[in-house]
Amino acid sequence: MRKIFILLLFMSVAWATAESQTAAAPQADTNLKPPETVYQPMPKAGRKYEIGDGNYLTYNFSEKPKMGTVILKIQIFNKKGEQITPYLVKGRSDMPSMRGAHDSGDVEFKLNRKNDYLLPVNIVMPGDWEVRVTFFIDGKPVYFGSITFDV
Repeated sequence: MRKIFILLLFMSVAWATAESQTAAAPQADTNLKPPETVYQPMPKAGRKYEIGDGNYLTYNFSEKPKMGTVILKIQIFNKKGEQITPYLVKGRSDMPSMRGAHDSGDVEFKLNRKNDYLLPVNIVMPGDWEVRVTFFIDGKPVYFGSITFDV
């Protein structure tokens, strides 16, 4: 009986020692978050905006944004002023003051016959709105832009 008691005591001390060493061992900080993506504010509709490699874009809405659905149109040009379509473009519309309440999720822009990138934006209530636009080449994001407007 005494041998069993000593064995149990030895095992509990060994277990406690191992546990304290594990607790003292450096642990990876699981609370670290990846850096938040910064979306560059884009100028007013109709103006040229450089997005890298000498390429630039302009954007417009099909009509002045109001309740309902409006179409956001983006045109991309190279240094020579020729319209190009090298990017996959995704947009996400939301109200910054109510982040997440009316979030569209990532939606891929569609190319029309004129090589314009088009995205329907569903405006469900008056207030401040933002469309976050991400440009991809070969599946990798290369530019992040933000278009803000009020309804």
